[in-house]
Amino acid sequence: MTGKKTTHVSEKKKTVVSELVDLIKTKKTVLIASIKSIPSSQYQEISKKLRGKAVVKVPKKSIIFRALDNSGVEEVKKLKSQIKDSTAILFSDMDSFELAAELVSKKSPAKAKSGQIAPADIEIPEGPTDLVPGPAISELGSLGIKIQIEKGKIMIKEPKVIVKHGEKISQAAAEMMNKLGIKPFSVGFIPIAAFDTRERKIYLEIKIDKEETLKELREAFGKALGFAVEIGYISEDTIKFLIAKAAMQEKALEKFAETGTSNKEKDEGNSEEK
Repeated sequence: MTGKKTTHVSEKKKTVVSELVDLIKTKKTVLIASIKSIPSSQYQEISKKLRGKAVVKVPKKSIIFRALDNSGVEEVKKLKSQIKDSTAILFSDMDSFELAAELVSKKSPAKAKSGQIAPADIEIPEGPTDLVPGPAISELGSLGIKIQIEKGKIMIKEPKVIVKHGEKISQAAAEMMNKLGIKPFSVGFIPIAAFDTRERKIYLEIKIDKEETLKELREAFGKALGFAVEIGYISEDTIKFLIAKAAMQEKALEKFAETGTSNKEKDEGNSEEK
């Protein structure tokens, strides 16, 4: 006897799927975030901070897929391609990028581990440490760090980059950073993609870099301000520059007028002599 194979879905899974479908239909934002490498304690801490702002769920991939398929919202199914292992799905009434920024702000410093890739140059700063003379002296020396002993403690004589950006962190470097309390990494929810259920818009690449964004805004503002002053556009931001520009032009005109008058008097004097 042949027949179509059916997949049994437990009542518990059906309940979870139903809850997710309801959240998709009632919340403004559905956001997918990676929670890979986040220690359990930090995950709990971040989830606690998000209470009142977002509902955090970490169901199995198959459950998320089923909920997206059963939601009745065709566009939201595009999120399926962004769901990998160690993925959380968040629901909120906040804007997609506002929620993503909230997640980024909740990141916390993390220790370095051997084999990780340095996110930037990692420098051991100069100054006093709590390390006492002993094995630490040779450990620091092996990393090219110059030291001296002061009051029974090791002092770093000058800053030293022990791992360059993009390089793998050695066991020795990782152990020394941990001893010195240097945490070059940050862990937290990493926004991957989001769906705005009101606008029916999907955002497959959400990158929140506050410092870079501020830098770009400053550069854009500087260029816009210069252009606005050049064309004489009056606003709260340009008025002081326009006044200064007018004052400079006034002085230039006065100087030009004085020069013209002087030349005229000189010419008249030469005419009388003739």
